[in-house]
Amino acid sequence: MTQTDNQSSLLRNDVKKLGTILGKILKHHGGDTLFNQVEEIRKSTIELRQDFDEEAYNELKQKISRLKPPMRQHVIRAFSTYFNLVNIAEQNHRIRRRRQYQLEDDGVAQPFSIEGAVTSIKENNISTEVIEDVLQKLSLELIITAHPTEATKRTVLEIQKRISTILQQLDSPVLTKRERKNLDESLFNEVTALWQTDELRHRKPTVMDEVRNGLYYFDQTLFEVLPDIHQELEEQLEEHYPDTQWKVPNFLTFGSWIGGDRDGNPNVTPEITWETLTRQRELVLKKYKKVIEESMRRFSHSSARTTIDESLVLQVGHEEEKYLQPDEIWPVVSEVYRRKFAVILKRLSETGVSENGYEYSEELLEDLNSIKESVEKHQPSHHRLKMIRKLIRQVQLFGFHLASLDIRNHSGEHESALAEVLKAVHITDNYAELEESEKTAILEKVLNDPRPLLLSKDSYSKETQEMLKVFTMIKQAHEEFGSRSIEVYLISMAESASDILEVLVLAKEAGIYAQLPDGTVKSGLHVAPLLETIDDLVAGPAIMKQMFEMDVYRRHLEVRGNHQEVMLGYSDGSKDGGTMTANWKLFKAQQEIHDVAKDYEIGLKFFHGRGGSLGRGGGPLNRSILSQPAETLGDGVKITEQGEVLSSRYLLEDIAYRSLEQGASALLESTAKTSQASERADHRESTWEEAMERVSSHSLKKYQSLVFGDPDFLTYFNEATPLNGLGALNIGSRPMSRKNSSKFEDLRAIPWVFAWTQSRQLIPAWYAAGTGLQAFAEEDAGNLELLKKMYQEWPFFQSTVNNLQMALMKADINTAKEYTKLVNDEKIAERIFSDITDEYNKTRSILLEITEKQELLDHTPNIQESVWRRNPYVDPLNFLQVELIKLMREEDEQSEELLTEMLLTISGIAAGLRNTG
Repeated sequence: MTQTDNQSSLLRNDVKKLGTILGKILKHHGGDTLFNQVEEIRKSTIELRQDFDEEAYNELKQKISRLKPPMRQHVIRAFSTYFNLVNIAEQNHRIRRRRQYQLEDDGVAQPFSIEGAVTSIKENNISTEVIEDVLQKLSLELIITAHPTEATKRTVLEIQKRISTILQQLDSPVLTKRERKNLDESLFNEVTALWQTDELRHRKPTVMDEVRNGLYYFDQTLFEVLPDIHQELEEQLEEHYPDTQWKVPNFLTFGSWIGGDRDGNPNVTPEITWETLTRQRELVLKKYKKVIEESMRRFSHSSARTTIDESLVLQVGHEEEKYLQPDEIWPVVSEVYRRKFAVILKRLSETGVSENGYEYSEELLEDLNSIKESVEKHQPSHHRLKMIRKLIRQVQLFGFHLASLDIRNHSGEHESALAEVLKAVHITDNYAELEESEKTAILEKVLNDPRPLLLSKDSYSKETQEMLKVFTMIKQAHEEFGSRSIEVYLISMAESASDILEVLVLAKEAGIYAQLPDGTVKSGLHVAPLLETIDDLVAGPAIMKQMFEMDVYRRHLEVRGNHQEVMLGYSDGSKDGGTMTANWKLFKAQQEIHDVAKDYEIGLKFFHGRGGSLGRGGGPLNRSILSQPAETLGDGVKITEQGEVLSSRYLLEDIAYRSLEQGASALLESTAKTSQASERADHRESTWEEAMERVSSHSLKKYQSLVFGDPDFLTYFNEATPLNGLGALNIGSRPMSRKNSSKFEDLRAIPWVFAWTQSRQLIPAWYAAGTGLQAFAEEDAGNLELLKKMYQEWPFFQSTVNNLQMALMKADINTAKEYTKLVNDEKIAERIFSDITDEYNKTRSILLEITEKQELLDHTPNIQESVWRRNPYVDPLNFLQVELIKLMREEDEQSEELLTEMLLTISGIAAGLRNTG
């Protein structure tokens, strides 16, 4: 048996073990009747996947449709619980594989590890000078959001975490018989708790609930893991380049939108944002105190046994007198470090409370560095002080703000507020109706005038007052929590230069931006446009060029270090133009904006607004990074992490480390190779880009012919998916649509993708790609060979094709057909579903030709096996969901029991398919 086979058998053993426990629990809960019912359905779905038979298929559907309460709910929960257990087993297997690499003696580094990246850099003869330059500009910032696609409750996540811990412990080869028995009992108890826990939320989470959920990941994993990634890179560089003193800067950071994302969410008020910042500070101070209390226990060095820096001794004496009461002073005078830590603890307790607290995190860093430098003088050389070095890194990374909070709002909100202000001060009565050139002229004039614009704030409408309060709050946050607490203001649906200048004008009125009478400028906020639609992505380069040519904006940029952030939306572009066109327009926009910024010597950072789902730019972090134009990676990369991605990547410390290591290693290696090479690191050819233009053009036409060209498409979407049930799932504080509208353009991309995924059609993730690729392949005899070469040699195209394969694997035409029976007009259902089926088959066929494989995902057997393992168990939930939608639509008054069962199927399918939102 090979190592790979052995590893796979270990995973299968875990799945079998957990499945057996679940079977025993089902027997206890519902006797043999429940157990046999679930087993019969399970075996039937597996057999149908292996050898499809129409008669057996219909028989299974009839059996499922005959289920009645309470049995129906038990069956739904049995399959949903199974998926949760499989997810845990697969997570544990990832940890197991990483440990196996670490135990290997042959020095083979795990792919996409820090060790692997540095080894590759060394083998490519990349010099220390190039690496040092790369490290200075390397930047990976991950932003957690509350986008509502996490269907799993926090309580359930915590049970899952405990089950995972037990599975890891059971892997130990040195367990005694008694220890193994105790762990098996604990595992059984936790799976029982999982079954007996209500998995549905009974109310929509508030914004502060979402804040608490986001903080959970900082508390549980990120506070520990982030500094470890930096430390690992430093150690690997020292091992491979021993002649250089390495000091790795803080290139990997986390930020947040939770509590700051106002776009379409009226619940995010300035008061809520302030409370969010307060909670973040409370958590990070608590974390520091815990580490410092542990440090006090360890730093017992005595001045009677070693020489402690005299300046530190004098400093401690002075600070004890200034900050501590007599009973708070460490009692052993010779234990200077413990005395110093006592002072630090006291000052941390007073931070944000009194003048005795730290005003800035830099003051805490000075104190910690004074201890480190003193200890290093009497510490044996070549033996590092890992604990205090890690704490110093934590303070550098998290400050007193924990995570920089981005503020986001819709461009229309800024325009409305400014229109009212400009009318009140008699500058223009109809600002919103002006031509773009007239708007920018007015805004530039206002920005160049050092005088304030506002009248009494009370004279404005409630909406405008609220907008002004946002900027006042940002100004106050900088004073209270530091400038890093809020660094970026994002503009949704930014379509013009005036959309960007409007934010700068509002910042001016709050004192965040100012042009002083002597001509100097101060600016405390990055202003970042969010380019979302296909049209916005195409217009983006021209908009940024216009901004860079404005004197007033250039002065703002100079104060901000000539740094510009541009956010790219993956959701709305895909919703408007289909995944193939959206991916290509995103790639092109990055290329062109990068070139514009380079011409004006502006440092750029692209912010990728990716979701967890394939239809919203989802996929592994490292693959997401490598699929970007290689020349843009050195600009810095910022990516959203949202929904179920947070729990799948950051619930467990080992998985969090591995996920971050994959992203960091991909960025480091790619950026280093790009910096070393005189040409583009991905060696893409102009013919490839021309090919993508043609593919995109064909794909866009096909996509829009269905989504916008078919008058019955929205009817099909609303009736052939569980869209209307998603709002009741209570997975987010934000409404499902902007302005509570039923229009397609106002529907958020998240429910759009979530609903298609539930019905196993996954339209946003693949539809029209097949037409685009096939049409291009047929244009010329050599085009298919060109596509094959692009797949082999171009990371962007490879990532695009591989995501399409994943989408097709998770989609299922047989199961999706069941949802067409929910459409009232059979002709509409038949026409549209026939088109979807044809496009599915066309896409699958061309993908297999391009990849030269027999089956989808043959290049990643682990993922392929995972999807195969899950698909048969998702099918019954889909059948039940269709049945429940029918019953709910027949009822005059909605039954609470039916709604609960419906929501359980949504939650179960989400757990089964995983990257759903």
